[in-house]
Amino acid sequence: MASRFRSREALTGYAFVLPAVALFAIMGLYTVGYGLALSFARWNGFTPTWTWVGLGNYLDLIYRDPAIAPVVQGAALRTLVVMIAVPMLTVLVSFPLAAALNHITRLRSTFRTVFFLPQVTAGIALFYAWTYALQPDGSLNYILRHLGLGSIAQPQGWLGNPGTALPTLIVVMVLGSVPVAMLLYLTGLQSIDQSVLDAAKVDGAGGLRAMTSIIWPLLLPITGAVVMLNLRFALQDFQTFLLMTNGGPGGHTLVLGLESYNLAFVSGFKPTLGLSSALGWILFVVALLLAALNLRLLRSRA
Repeated sequence: MASRFRSREALTGYAFVLPAVALFAIMGLYTVGYGLALSFARWNGFTPTWTWVGLGNYLDLIYRDPAIAPVVQGAALRTLVVMIAVPMLTVLVSFPLAAALNHITRLRSTFRTVFFLPQVTAGIALFYAWTYALQPDGSLNYILRHLGLGSIAQPQGWLGNPGTALPTLIVVMVLGSVPVAMLLYLTGLQSIDQSVLDAAKVDGAGGLRAMTSIIWPLLLPITGAVVMLNLRFALQDFQTFLLMTNGGPGGHTLVLGLESYNLAFVSGFKPTLGLSSALGWILFVVALLLAALNLRLLRSRA
């Protein structure tokens, strides 16, 4: 009797789980497998059959195709710049900001809400607001001219100048990443045992010494998480570049994520879906390696 009851209970559990498993198998495993198979083929999305090319798509992206490889190499270099700048600047901005908020006793919640507000605002709305502010007659140039800094203003707009377009987008990405990083650091600062800081003060450690020798080492796991999140964001993000510059001017803001999108959806009837899938898998492998490296570094410090 007990075994029959357990069998019925197990069947009931399987019945509840089965729809979710089936949905994951269709939308997850099937999609991933389909994309992996497509990366070894040449197809434009309309013909009834694929042309299998094996590793040809990967070789074309890396060096073999004289039309595609230089574009991908340039996009890879710009992606690397973004991957270095965004995590580094996010840490440099968010950690001092969190430390300042941690010392504020009044209106801390208000300031925290103000700083976090951009994170809960629709991303597309923010991108279009930034695009408007950075235009030749936008608010940024207007403010600079009225402050007597007209020489810094960009007559063609901050996104229209090849020399300022990519740095400007990096700043926009950093400002979008700071709220979450700031909250993570603020949570870490508030979880530090006050007796540790009091002992350091008794031993003669000043504020700067305590910050560099005690607080910062204790927050290294949070720094690792912040860096990892922003590395993934910088590596795979394309909507910022798509909505604000679409890779312009002259391809100076074309990154790998946007190039993968272009190969899939902006190449007309050219058989580049396989190239797009291959580039996506390259990005996935790089992200996986970065995650493994980050995990190993965190374990070595534990």
